[in-house]
Amino acid sequence: MFSGWCVQNVFMIDLRRLHMLRVVRQQGTVTAAAEALHLTPSAVSHHLRELARELKVPLLEPQGRGVRLTPAGHLLIDHADALLARWEEAQAELESYRAGTTGPLRIAGFTTAISGLIAPAAGRLRHSHPDLLVRVRECETAESMDLLVAGEVDIAVVEPIEGGPPPDDARFEQSPLLEEPHLMLVPGDHPLARAASVRLEDAADEDWIVSDPGACDHAQRVRMLCAAAGCSPRIVHAATHWPAIWSLVGNGLGVSLVPRLAEGPAGQAVARVPLAGGNTPTRRILTCVRRGSRRNPLIDLGIRALEEAASDHEPKTDRPRFAA
Repeated sequence: MFSGWCVQNVFMIDLRRLHMLRVVRQQGTVTAAAEALHLTPSAVSHHLRELARELKVPLLEPQGRGVRLTPAGHLLIDHADALLARWEEAQAELESYRAGTTGPLRIAGFTTAISGLIAPAAGRLRHSHPDLLVRVRECETAESMDLLVAGEVDIAVVEPIEGGPPPDDARFEQSPLLEEPHLMLVPGDHPLARAASVRLEDAADEDWIVSDPGACDHAQRVRMLCAAAGCSPRIVHAATHWPAIWSLVGNGLGVSLVPRLAEGPAGQAVARVPLAGGNTPTRRILTCVRRGSRRNPLIDLGIRALEEAASDHEPKTDRPRFAA
């Protein structure tokens, strides 16, 4: 009976409450879920009580110091995900009957994804489909995924993050877009600047510059990669944006590790030097869409444009790259 109720009425439920229930399942406590959702625990608890009241079944039960979904809660999410995927498929098929492509096509992604992939893809689409309206939104991966779930964007360009959705998450279709190497960023007059390649341990005695821990996981990645190389970075400076890191390095204040797509302002005397060794650290970039929506002609067009933009970044000759 509960299954039948889901089939008939799931689209009448506030999707925000379903998303809250998913996050509680992922985080294990209402407090942690509220922090991830940028809400108060009391607000999350209120919405989930209201959802349980509407459904007339308990959705959460205590588990130690946390909570877990009841069988009814798991069933609700499973049916909702399946129905939403079918709804996306229906919209995709209806879209195919349209005579032209006008949009809007909404794409979200983090900063370097926009500069290296999304902006070039949007430029291609503007040239090939002048009537197509493309809207771009800059945000980090976690926010992009939330916007995707809420239906506010159509494609998210993301990178795997700790606590993020697994590859088999029933809500999404995630596909590899680009795997880019990290490069050592050093001052232009640094002894390492003219090396064909460097090892992380070659910079063990240097001051390091990382992205602010509140901005992304760059600092964590630097520590992890250096630890794997047998050294511990002496992190002295932190900045929020890549241009600031470029400027700090260019003025001789330290070194950094940057993904290939990252760019800095012109006029900074820095060198980007390839890392040596067979296990060069890389960053995986994915496209993510709501499950079932990949067949939408507009979304398919956008992903193909992103794939063309990614092909421009396939590794060529790795030589130190200077910006003077």
